[in-house]
Amino acid sequence: MAKTYHCWRCDIPIPMLTDEEWDVVRPLLRIDIEYIKSYREQSGVGLREAMDTLRFKACEKYFELTGFKETNPNALWHHYLSHYGPECSSCGHLLRTTEAVYCANCGKEKS
Repeated sequence: MAKTYHCWRCDIPIPMLTDEEWDVVRPLLRIDIEYIKSYREQSGVGLREAMDTLRFKACEKYFELTGFKETNPNALWHHYLSHYGPECSSCGHLLRTTEAVYCANCGKEKS
């Protein structure tokens, strides 16, 4: 099961996918984007209504892998480990990028 880290974008603890899990979810996100576009074209609804109405394959797979119910497929684009840097040696949060030189959570410099 995916390890949980604090997501600074969502501002909550979120299970982060491994590269192997991300390789399963990423293609489903692309399918879901096309699904949203097609649904909107056919029904004439706005993006918000489409997002509230549809079920997404990527979110279902994410739930299957993590046990966390995500309803917004766009959030999944930043819920995988290799998108971030390593854990901070002081507080355990992920560094915000692979190039980060300090932890945005506690301020400790990358060791």
